[in-house]
Amino acid sequence: MSRAMIQAAVTMNQLQQKMDLIGNNLANSQTTGYKTKQANFASLLFQQINNMTDPANAEGRLTPDGVRVGSGAKLGSVNIDLSLGAIKETGRTLDVALLEANHLFQVAVTENNVTETRYTRDGSFYLSPLANNQVMLTTKNGDPVLGVNGQIVFEDGFDEITVAENGQISVRRGNNTEVVGQLDVVEAVRPRLLEATGNNNFRLPDLEALGYNQGEIIQDVEASLRSGALENSNVDMAEQLTDLINVQRSYQFNARTISMGDQMMGLVNQLRS
Repeated sequence: MSRAMIQAAVTMNQLQQKMDLIGNNLANSQTTGYKTKQANFASLLFQQINNMTDPANAEGRLTPDGVRVGSGAKLGSVNIDLSLGAIKETGRTLDVALLEANHLFQVAVTENNVTETRYTRDGSFYLSPLANNQVMLTTKNGDPVLGVNGQIVFEDGFDEITVAENGQISVRRGNNTEVVGQLDVVEAVRPRLLEATGNNNFRLPDLEALGYNQGEIIQDVEASLRSGALENSNVDMAEQLTDLINVQRSYQFNARTISMGDQMMGLVNQLRS
């Protein structure tokens, strides 16, 4: 197989991953609080061939000297865009939207009997009944939402519930109002280091392997919320469709390279025979 065909095959594999990423963004364009994932490409190793020995050849030249023969491209990194999406009014008290970029709710997710803290922008919360006539604030998947003192659990049978702009949760029973919890909001100061885990959640990476401590990635902040509203996805449909067309054309170009290389090799074999 020729060098050009190898380059094309390597690049096609990486382009397929970007198409999958764009498809995931498009599929979640209506998901509450979803954040766009962006792919960046990087060149693989290349060989520099200095075939321009005459100094006169460099006069007026705009491109680099010589010829670079590369090995294709790879998906260098996948970054999360935590910029704000549009705020949609719902009128439902337990729908809560974060009003600052990079701010995240904290939830406790249990998988394989292991519980860890994960982070999300999806503020569509619910009350799940517990024993002893108590309820707990959870996500739509049933995961407990964390407050400053842990899980937010309180007595049922209230007349009204409200969520203040600072995340304070209060319930009214008759003429008495009681504060039952405070949403614990954090800021991702290095959002690119967060790992997506599915269900619109993120987790901290392997801190020891990266040489960071938790405070260098996630920090507590004062909440800035709007109750009765949700944040829409920040996916730009026009941008994603444009990227998809460009990636498809690049994929077709590389596929054509392999096809033509295969035809040329077939012609050579016929001449030899």
